[in-house]
Amino acid sequence: MSVEDRICEYYDALRAGEPLYPFFADDSSVVKYGITEKLTGYEEVKTGLREQTETTEGWTVESRALRVVERDRHAWFSDDVGMAWSDVESGREYDFDSRWSGTLERRESGAGREWLFVGMHVSAVPE
Repeated sequence: MSVEDRICEYYDALRAGEPLYPFFADDSSVVKYGITEKLTGYEEVKTGLREQTETTEGWTVESRALRVVERDRHAWFSDDVGMAWSDVESGREYDFDSRWSGTLERRESGAGREWLFVGMHVSAVPE
């Protein structure tokens, strides 16, 4: 699987409400910046993404400018992403134009050798 395929698989899992933490390396150095949070280390990323999946629904994720550089064991990407979702508890709807970037590393996992995020940054585009 290419890095681009792996990123698209992550977007698909987000849309479908599937677990997202398996896309991240099980490593204390992993970091994920979201629009409102910073998660450091695999356990914090896992907990934060589980909570996100449990408290949100109706995700739309529209990749608009995915750029990927893939090397032997490392890759990086950037994308402009339109995304929207609803908060399950409040019913509030969110809609953002956002910028995504990150780094992936080819690592051994329970599923064999695969591309895993070791860093991800998501930010809202200022209006």
